Amino acid sequence: MSSGVGVNPECLSAYQELKLGKKSKYIIFTLSKDNTEIVVEKTGPTSATYDDFVGDLPENEPRWAVYDFDYEKEDGGKRTKITFFSWSPDDAKIKQKMLFASSKDALRRSLVGIAAEIQGTDYSEVAHESVFEKVSRGA
Repeated sequence: MSSGVGVNPECLSAYQELKLGKKSKYIIFTLSKDNTEIVVEKTGPTSATYDDFVGDLPENEPRWAVYDFDYEKEDGGKRTKITFFSWSPDDAKIKQKMLFASSKDALRRSLVGIAAEIQGTDYSEVAHESVFEKVSRGA
């Protein structure tokens, strides 16, 4: 089910800059004030750490995010996987969670090249170790 929410073109240009230009480490997306479109809330500089990213996820409001996840395989090979996050904390308002859930596909489909997807309802589900396990599987 789609909510009819549109994706602001800025979302795609920010994503292209992360994916191709490596100009940012992560992007956090939210709904516009009038809930009619998905907009970029924040981009993290390339120097940002994973902790910076998680720290920018609000405690009680849903968000979507894309993070350029770097990790090292056991053979020492370095990898990066662009990872899509659906952040919907347990404490968020039900109506907001439903709107974010029904709007996710519009954003997710417009971002080509996502390697992994993470759903988080509390910080333990987006902890680095937990995401690393999911992202590095089958890499």
